[in-house]
Amino acid sequence: MAETKCLAVVGSGQMGSGIAQLGAMHGLHVWLLDTDPVALSRASKAISSSLQRFVSKGQLSQQVIGMHFMNPPPIMKLVEIVRGADTSDETFHATKALAERFGKTLICSQDYSGFIVNRILMPMINEAFFTLYTGVATKEDIDTGMKLGTNHPMGPLELADFIGLDVCLSIMKVLNTGLGDSKYAPCPLLVQYVDAGRIGRKCGIGVYDYRRLPASKKSSPRL
Repeated sequence: MAETKCLAVVGSGQMGSGIAQLGAMHGLHVWLLDTDPVALSRASKAISSSLQRFVSKGQLSQQVIGMHFMNPPPIMKLVEIVRGADTSDETFHATKALAERFGKTLICSQDYSGFIVNRILMPMINEAFFTLYTGVATKEDIDTGMKLGTNHPMGPLELADFIGLDVCLSIMKVLNTGLGDSKYAPCPLLVQYVDAGRIGRKCGIGVYDYRRLPASKKSSPRL
């Protein structure tokens, strides 16, 4: 007999939401359907509240785990799996199997701000901004130095433009708040660029100006 893996429930009233919750609690992928968006929202809140009561009573484990994909997900081979304090081995192995099905290479991190990659990468990008901000070198020399001196495919400032300066700033703020260390404070130049709307390739200007590039060179590079 074929194993049921998915469940669609039509109607999000008391019975429908209860059946949907029961399916989710037993490992099914559940779609809850209703023509009334208000009823769907109400059902979602009720299911969440009910599940939380099961968890608080020790009758259900949260089964929460993080999968941090690199950008762009279809191309980049790495996935960080982030375990919470109470993540079960069953949840971990199921998530690991899913990532491997996607053809990804896995690394595992505990649940701390930045995980592994961003905790190392973003301070490097931030330091590149400080190097530019304090007049140590031009943006071109900073990027060339890192590309040729450390064999990186992109320099840190070029990479920041590709990621989005607004995203870089947001991650630095998370690191600074979450880890409570002033060494993660965002460079004022990074803040200035974001405040000015210079957020990188997606808007045409960041550290570099992409607005005059021919169309063939405006496409996002691979990392």
